[in-house]
Amino acid sequence: MTNPTSHAWTSLGLLILRVSTAGMMFFGHGLPKILDFSARSAAFPDPLGLGNNVSLALAIFGEAVCSILIALGLFTRLAATPFLITMLTAAFLVHSADPWAKKEFALLYAAPALTLIFTGAGAFSIDGWRQRHR
Repeated sequence: MTNPTSHAWTSLGLLILRVSTAGMMFFGHGLPKILDFSARSAAFPDPLGLGNNVSLALAIFGEAVCSILIALGLFTRLAATPFLITMLTAAFLVHSADPWAKKEFALLYAAPALTLIFTGAGAFSIDGWRQRHR
């Protein structure tokens, strides 16, 4: 039988992980891209050959939209997937020729995303609430 106290602490840890990671990503990377879309779009990296505007829109989806979903704990595993793909694209394609320090930053965001894909959001989330009310 699982310890309910242990489950609560795990869920609290996942809440802290979700909100801190998603908040830093949203306010530090996603929101600035949204607010400055037109100025950034022409020079935005296009690692997949989809065009600068599409690449920027995909980055905004991964960094802003998915961050909000992760922070709320709504469709967390699903939202963490494009978040992770965006960070892996940044680390291994956009910054492929850069020193480790440039890749490391994106990988530090990738680690919590991968964790959330495996664990889910925890009890203190909309996903957790929905699961309890099924």
